[in-house]
Amino acid sequence: MSDLRDFMRVRASADGAETVTWWTGDVYAYLLDDGPRHLFGFEGVNVARAVESDGGWELLTREAAAYLDPASRDPLDTWDNPFTGHSVDVQHVYNDPVNQRLRGFTVPTTRLGGTVVFNTDILLAYPSPLKVADYPDNSFSDTYRAMELFQFFAPAADLDGEAPSVPNTLSWCRVSPWLPWMEMAQRPGALVYHCRGAKVGEVPGNLEAFFGPMSAPTEWSAPNQTSWTTFVDRRKF
Repeated sequence: MSDLRDFMRVRASADGAETVTWWTGDVYAYLLDDGPRHLFGFEGVNVARAVESDGGWELLTREAAAYLDPASRDPLDTWDNPFTGHSVDVQHVYNDPVNQRLRGFTVPTTRLGGTVVFNTDILLAYPSPLKVADYPDNSFSDTYRAMELFQFFAPAADLDGEAPSVPNTLSWCRVSPWLPWMEMAQRPGALVYHCRGAKVGEVPGNLEAFFGPMSAPTEWSAPNQTSWTTFVDRRKF
């Protein structure tokens, strides 16, 4: 096990400096009677600032990610849904903010030779912002259920030092319902995201060109944004 300060050094920087985490990977459809199918490439970035507060930490972040054509790896404007036969507009990810308050627990770690692996398994179940009665084409259930499974790989020698920020590479797997913009209604199945990435020096140029400049928040705000809440907000206009 590791204390939260060590985890903040790996995930962000314990001195409050801004850090950038980049990832790339793919999104698959899993259905009991079909597939699996490779639907999208996926590339994104998270800009973060860790702030020590009230005996714990606030992790203040914004994140953006693009759904890509799985062959060309170019961002998609529209997507031809192979399950419904409909073409739909793609809603890329821009979540501002994505903040967490962390205190009172330790992060599981595994030592692999000269590497320390921090794993955070986040199991989610809460009322969906999209009720099926209101969004029958866009919502699978009145309860949002998903898993976010992270592994952060840090050099043990760096972690044993005093630097506030420790390099990392990461693995991320996500299991979630169909995205609202896919218009999959209550079709049984799920999305599986399989990505890898690292802490990097700056937002990659292709993502900055697509999303615009990004910086980490400087203070706490709520509520967090998700693809589900953003979909609802866009439907209001």
